Amino acid sequence: MSRKKILAPSILTADFSNLSQQVRSVELGGADWIHCDVMDGKFVPNLTFGPVVVKAVRKVTKLPLDVHLMIKDPDLLIKDFIHAGADWITVHQEEVVHLNRTLTMIHELGAKTGVAINPSTPISTLSEVIHLVDMVLVMTVNPGFGGQKFIENSFRKIHELIEMRKLNSADFLIEVDGGIGLDNIRKLSEAGCDAFVVGNAIYGKDNITAATMELKNLIV
Repeated sequence: MSRKKILAPSILTADFSNLSQQVRSVELGGADWIHCDVMDGKFVPNLTFGPVVVKAVRKVTKLPLDVHLMIKDPDLLIKDFIHAGADWITVHQEEVVHLNRTLTMIHELGAKTGVAINPSTPISTLSEVIHLVDMVLVMTVNPGFGGQKFIENSFRKIHELIEMRKLNSADFLIEVDGGIGLDNIRKLSEAGCDAFVVGNAIYGKDNITAATMELKNLIV
């Protein structure tokens, strides 16, 4: 089945003093989603932002907001992020104890569900909830910081997820996050990925719009 490929620039490394323009720049380059990396300094070492920033981003764009919760006890804040404007909520398999219940809650609140798996987590851990998952996020680095090197073993997980999708007659998206750039985004697209989170390869460039456009052209 042919799927529309999705480029989701991450605002983790954006200039927050001019966030509206930073979002506008990737929109002009053809971005499909805006990815929001939420970190609490507990589940991962870094600390970023909460629902207030997501609400601010919602005000300046009509693009879907892809909110990735790298936090402890995400159930406590999911409603707040959805009310702030999140279209997609991704939680970590490693953190959520009752994943079935959490995914059901996200759907009931009107958002799409994502489950992220860390590099050391096998995809088999999702087999019992895959019918509730709209997207699987393959972490291609260990979460917590931008600018890390892509983990090559991620390609095996992508292939396994494609097989899981076929075996379960499922329709979930496969998203990758971490170390994505000009050197590997086409290969990841050809491997079967549907959505691509890109941070430094866009917001680390002088011309954000041109960088977005160049990456977008490699995945269509």
